[in-house]
Amino acid sequence: MLDKRLIIENATLILPDRIINSGYIICSKGIITHIGEGECVECRTSDRKIDAKGNYVSPGFIDIHTHGAGGHDFMDNTVEAYCKAAQTHARYGTTSLTPTTLASTKEELVRTLEVYRKAKAENTKGAAFLGLHLEGPYFSYAQRGAQDPKYLRNPHPEEYNELLELGGKDIVRWSIAPELEGALELGKELHRRNILVSLGHTNAIYEEVVKAFDCGFTHVTHLYSCMSTITRRNAFRYAGAIEAAYLIDDMSVEIIADGIHVPEPLLKFVCKFKAHDKIALCTDSMRAAGMPDGEYLLGSKEKGQKVIVEDGVAKLPDKSAFAGSVATADRLIRTMITQAGISLPEAIKMMTQNPARILGIEKRKGTLEVGKEADLVIFGSDIAVQDTIVGGEIIYTKNK
Repeated sequence: MLDKRLIIENATLILPDRIINSGYIICSKGIITHIGEGECVECRTSDRKIDAKGNYVSPGFIDIHTHGAGGHDFMDNTVEAYCKAAQTHARYGTTSLTPTTLASTKEELVRTLEVYRKAKAENTKGAAFLGLHLEGPYFSYAQRGAQDPKYLRNPHPEEYNELLELGGKDIVRWSIAPELEGALELGKELHRRNILVSLGHTNAIYEEVVKAFDCGFTHVTHLYSCMSTITRRNAFRYAGAIEAAYLIDDMSVEIIADGIHVPEPLLKFVCKFKAHDKIALCTDSMRAAGMPDGEYLLGSKEKGQKVIVEDGVAKLPDKSAFAGSVATADRLIRTMITQAGISLPEAIKMMTQNPARILGIEKRKGTLEVGKEADLVIFGSDIAVQDTIVGGEIIYTKNK
């Protein structure tokens, strides 16, 4: 019996090194098996076909930092919340993501690990789950942002080793303030386990970040957000974590490229002074992504903090800090093109190839190449998503 393949034809293909203006892709059993120019002459009657009508086809977008969408937060700790948030993100071109936690109790994190496994097994209609990103609870009080301060604490081996044993390979990333007592030891342990160690919500000075980098802290959580910069201590001036992110060439960064968390001048600054292959885009979205303005909760329905969303910006009610974003992946790419002034292929790379490399999954995801997983997005002008495909299966189509 012939394999029922997926063929996308009449497409503008965004490849790692070039654009094919009239091409096609053949996918079989969830894998890209052929990429060609011109008309596909290998079609069978059993094949499923998509006429891209000249629209762009790129690798599926990879969001390595998101708390939810569509009215759901991953901290709700229900299978429904996971699956519905993943479905919302898929409408905007995201084919895989790392569900992200907030600072919380150990008991909530244990529950998160349990629910994640169930949700991953049932999530067949949304962006695929790549593993959990634990954001906190080991953060600086001074740089807490919208993280609930009552849950912030220093890392202790008894707690984090229990979580690591329970989580196994389901934990793929952990964001930590490296200046906290015990943080460097945790960084070493995570690095030993091949878990991405990311510095975030940190008040560290440059010298502390250098030590952290040597202990495995290779990535920066939402650059500029909740992060130290140049300060004075006892009259002396010190560079902060932001400056360290630029000075350490091998350190990668992620930016919430909604034009609000990182405004236009800073978007241009990042692209001018940080190597483009070290920049990833992330939404850091909360449950209001894909939803109208109004009042929402950041975190779980039982213990979350009240958030107001006005003109597409999520803030704490006292407006002392942003409270995540309501961005979706397509918006990030548009913003990078219109405000940062980079090309479409470069912006796509920051939402696909770079996140895959940062997570260590670049051998199977992140680029349009034969042998890679068939995670694809078809979009037109202004990054208007037409179809989202995960593992060769169409999980969203605008024209349905």
